[in-house]
Amino acid sequence: MPQKPKYRLNLKSVDQAVALLNGADRILVVGCSGGGKTTLSRSLGKQLSLPHISMDRDFYWLPGWVKRPKLEERQLIAAAVAERKWLMDGTGSSTFDIRMPRTDVVVWVRLPRWSCLLDVTTRWLRWRGQPRPEMAPGCPEKLDLEFLRFIWNFERLFVPLIVAGIERFGPDVPVLQLKSHRDMRRLLDLLGAPA
Repeated sequence: MPQKPKYRLNLKSVDQAVALLNGADRILVVGCSGGGKTTLSRSLGKQLSLPHISMDRDFYWLPGWVKRPKLEERQLIAAAVAERKWLMDGTGSSTFDIRMPRTDVVVWVRLPRWSCLLDVTTRWLRWRGQPRPEMAPGCPEKLDLEFLRFIWNFERLFVPLIVAGIERFGPDVPVLQLKSHRDMRRLLDLLGAPA
């Protein structure tokens, strides 16, 4: 039987999260690719007057889908999280040691994998061959078997890393899980954000 995580998902509802989010200076949005993290993050950032940082665009990728060297990536992330206010979208549990201690609230977008797969396919059809605005320049939208496997196996392979990172580096950071597009719309509605 799997062991229950030690961290507390102490925001049991979207309604509970609104006051906390309104008072937060630093919000981390995590979840599987295709779940809507970036779309949600842009709307939350506008509503809450927090600068939106995309880990994909700002830290991970260089033109041509070249991965930025890890040391440089960590230095950029450390500089960004040292700022007084931010909303950062991107899971990257290997940098939780830098990000979680500075995070006021985690919003965990945790949609079913079929929904994530459908959304990345739709996104690929829309942006095929060109970079999305929230992606690093020179990284045209692509869809390949490796990416689809990543999404398919996300819950099994990467959720334990997220849980462990929260337990280790932010056990007292409130976490709100959003498990549907409806949850995300409700949160934005309650905050008064544009959908």
